[in-house]
Amino acid sequence: MDGTNRVYKLLCAVQHAIDAAAAAVPSRDETADWECIHAVSSARTGAGLAAKRGLDEELAAAACALHDFARVLDGRQDGHAERGYEAVKLFLRDGEGARGLFTDDEIEQIALAVRSHSKKAEVGSPLEEVVKDADVLDMHAFGRPLPRDEQRARLKRLL
Repeated sequence: MDGTNRVYKLLCAVQHAIDAAAAAVPSRDETADWECIHAVSSARTGAGLAAKRGLDEELAAAACALHDFARVLDGRQDGHAERGYEAVKLFLRDGEGARGLFTDDEIEQIALAVRSHSKKAEVGSPLEEVVKDADVLDMHAFGRPLPRDEQRARLKRLL
């Protein structure tokens, strides 16, 4: 299966998860519409950053698409990056539409990037840095607020 199909299939599975979660958890810190837009747009931004940095574009797109997955599932912003580690692993191993798309090693890399993406002041693996950068660039592109100093500092460095 080529990379485009793999990322497309993942994004479709993420969309289905967003729809199901929106129905199950109507009170949310972010709207389901934003979760969908941010997942897709972050994936595209991350793939572009990965290409410029000589990294795996497909893996970057997947990690960026899933970086807020715990918030998608339970609607809560607080602590979502840490909660996302196990949620993403479970989704990629057993989730409808996502199962079998990634190897165990790729799943671990994606989950680690999800877990660390809120730690914008810390330097992580190249994949983790792509996810952090794509997140703030996407928020900025849509005029969304960056409430934490470390988010604004990262955006300033990128711009």
